Amino acid sequence: ALPPNHPDLAASYNGIGAVYYNMGEYSKALSSYERSLEIQKIALPPNHPDLATSYNNIGMVYDKMDEYSKALSFLEKAHEIDRKTLPPNHPHIAQSKRNIDNVKKKM
Repeated sequence: ALPPNHPDLAASYNGIGAVYYNMGEYSKALSSYERSLEIQKIALPPNHPDLATSYNNIGMVYDKMDEYSKALSFLEKAHEIDRKTLPPNHPHIAQSKRNIDNVKKKM
């Protein structure tokens, strides 16, 4: 068995979160994504791309829950990490910017 903060479990929690998200179970998705992020913060360097993915996922859940200021906060963290760690023309940078713009339109 893996210890509770093993990095492999972060990916599992992320996958569980995605299932809940796609089922429209946003509070359960949020819990799973937050657990994934907790593990990643312990196991990974502060600007690791996986953290950007987790911040983005949490932001998208908050967007679905109509909590736009929280969504924006997490989406901006994701975008900041993407800009620091990925090549300038990487599609994740454009996608994270689009996510931010879409939330801002709803505020």
